[in-house]
Amino acid sequence: MQKAIEAMTLGFYIEKLENGSNYLNSSDIQSFCQLESEQLTSQYPILFARIVYHDCLHKNHQEVISYGQNQAPFSRKTLDYLRSEAWLTNFPPALTLHEFKLKDFSSISYICPIAYRNQKPEYIQIITHQPLLESLQVSVKRSAMLLSKYVDIYLDYERQKTEIQLLEDVLHRIGHQLRNSLGLIGLYAHNLCLGLEDSPWQEQATIIGESIQDLDTNLNELIDCGQGAKLRVTFQDLRSLVVESITNLQPLINQKKIKISIPDTSTTLKIDRLQMKQVFDNILSNAVHFSPNSGTVTCSWQIFQDEVLIKISDQGIGLSQEDLQKVFTPFYSRRKGGTGLGLTIAKKIILDHQGSIWAQVLSESGAQFSVILPRPRSGN
Repeated sequence: MQKAIEAMTLGFYIEKLENGSNYLNSSDIQSFCQLESEQLTSQYPILFARIVYHDCLHKNHQEVISYGQNQAPFSRKTLDYLRSEAWLTNFPPALTLHEFKLKDFSSISYICPIAYRNQKPEYIQIITHQPLLESLQVSVKRSAMLLSKYVDIYLDYERQKTEIQLLEDVLHRIGHQLRNSLGLIGLYAHNLCLGLEDSPWQEQATIIGESIQDLDTNLNELIDCGQGAKLRVTFQDLRSLVVESITNLQPLINQKKIKISIPDTSTTLKIDRLQMKQVFDNILSNAVHFSPNSGTVTCSWQIFQDEVLIKISDQGIGLSQEDLQKVFTPFYSRRKGGTGLGLTIAKKIILDHQGSIWAQVLSESGAQFSVILPRPRSGN
């Protein structure tokens, strides 16, 4: 029964994290810790439970405290002593239970470290009337494991939110700079059209003006990529979307005699079609560009109940350690004439879809980009 309650508790808070920033607030991790501490103190002979954790939203350490039934709250002096950690004479490994002596305490004190982060330990402290039975020791360790998993998820979520914010800032900055330049070029192109009336050069000036309009449209789409709230999600067939991106690259594929391997299976995703096509356009374009003549680009996916894992690999020269660290960084590119924004935008789009993307080097040769996307339960 205890395991079932803990599993339900963790599942509830993980679901809250996955629902996005509008559903996450700083009290979530505190509530989770409070529930765990109350579950511990509901078991005799535990009379006191104290959980210390790092709140990454407020950038400081917090604590929650629970007392067993009929246990009077400790005095301020006693709590100050516990918080001073003067009793913490050594630092045992995480997720292990150790007994510590407390000054002026006849009761027994245990500590189970959750982790060591931000130059201070995170831990569960237990004070009991008598030594803990093996079953209760297991219960304390299990609580520490649940807390550790939750805090890791919480930290990953915050890192992802920070990355999204950074990418949004970059895209808005780029958009502002490019829009000013395009507006000026468009104005000159329009003036040329007017000044070259009845001239054979007017057609070329008109083409320049039309190209500027196309670039401005693409720029607006780029800026929209920096605003996750503007996703226009519909149900889309994964294989059809990838095939469309391959078709657009067919001239270069034919020129290099590249073979494209793609599964016959498919699944349905709930995505913004135009933005996700931009992701596949970019990854496949890089794969074809870096592939040797007559090489093979392999697309594959594994379909799970709630997500799909998509892999796109090539047989090119692979990625260096610097590439792996910087491949999604704005303006970093190994392609001649590349802007270094393609993969940055791709990552932003994937993050907006609550997915993940990463690059790796294949053992034989080449590079592989992997994408995980949520899959609706009604998907095929």
